[in-house]
Amino acid sequence: MIPLSALWLPILLSAVIVFFASFIMHMVLAYHKSDYRKLPDEDRVTDALRNAGVMRGPAYFFPYFSFKEMKSPPVIEKLKRGPVGLLTVLPSGPPAMGKNMVQWFLYCAVISIFAASLSGRLLMPGTAFLQVFRVVGTVAFLGYGAAHAQESIWSGRSWVVTFKHLFDGLIYALLTAATFGWFWPS
Repeated sequence: MIPLSALWLPILLSAVIVFFASFIMHMVLAYHKSDYRKLPDEDRVTDALRNAGVMRGPAYFFPYFSFKEMKSPPVIEKLKRGPVGLLTVLPSGPPAMGKNMVQWFLYCAVISIFAASLSGRLLMPGTAFLQVFRVVGTVAFLGYGAAHAQESIWSGRSWVVTFKHLFDGLIYALLTAATFGWFWPS
């Protein structure tokens, strides 16, 4: 068993590497640009949302209904007529990129801490690079990638977008695994 404190270097280094890799993937390669589209008649739609009192907070589901009402003719008609969707409202004003980037880095560190915690309990000092790579990579992929599938299953996100996020998660996991493999205690 390896204590978490002995893995501080790969924890921090892998978080930094993933942070910069995500910047390159999102800002330089920009293959996520097609993930979002502009609303048709955006000004009219946002004015209507503002006038309706839509606020930041819980996600809005529309048309809204309880599970008891799901099979009622009025609800079925609303669902057929559409649109049907989920709406998340962000805070008004420019994006808080500094805050988001700090949160993303902390998330990367948390994924690395979980990977370190599990691998430190399963693997001994001197474990071969490939075995460390497999264990850490699996844990990191679950943290970075696997949860994105729920967005397509339950929230209707395009599977194309989800596969892009799964690809990102795989790259982040491979970078995390390699970092731990290289800096694993001997």
